[in-house]
This record gives sequence, structure tokens and C-alpha cells, in this order.
Amino acid sequence: MATRPPRKSPRIGKSGQDIFIPRVESSSDTVAPKKRGRRPSHTEHWTKVTVVLFDRQIVFLDRLGADIRAASGVAISRAHVIRALIDALSESDLDLTGTRSEADLKAVLSARLGRYRA
Repeated sequence: MATRPPRKSPRIGKSGQDIFIPRVESSSDTVAPKKRGRRPSHTEHWTKVTVVLFDRQIVFLDRLGADIRAASGVAISRAHVIRALIDALSESDLDLTGTRSEADLKAVLSARLGRYRA
């Protein structure tokens, strides 16, 4: 097996020995790197989920967000509205254990909110 003759000019860039050496952490490495992107508006642990909504519900959420922004100048996202509704429901004394369908839930919630339509 023939071996390559040594190169006369030095290589440009890092060699395998430079790349694969163990990293020694210095005191400057203890500072957390700057995170990219938008700052989160919430501080507790969260999980991203997928929820299927009807087009009319998306239109309602978007219009609500646009109306809030027009009235107050504050941007409210769909997720903000949904989280607020869930938090309000969880803090209420409403018992939903007897409901059997989405229609039952809607009837109980609409009655509690004061706009019941049968």
C-alpha cells in the first residue's frame, strides 16, 4: 500500500486534531448564550399542541384579535384568547362532568355566559 507524500504547503482550515479535541470550559462559557427570537410572554412550562378548529372559529378569533388591537393597540393572538378561556373555565365553579357532547358543553357555557340559544 502506497502512502501519500507529505504536502509542501500547509493546509488551510482546521485539521481533525483541532476539531476533535476535548473542549475546556472557561469562566466565560458559564454565561448562557443569547437566545434568538421573540421573548416569551409566559414564564411557566408549556407544550405546543395541535387543535382542530372550524374556519368560522378561526375567523372569529382573528376578528376578535383585530378588534382588540384597534381598540387598545395591544396585539392579542389566538393562543392568548384560548389560554385565557381555559384558565377562566378552570377557575370557575362550573361543573362540566355531566356533559356528554360538544353541544352539551356549548349549552352549559352559553347559559353561564348569559347568551343561551337552543
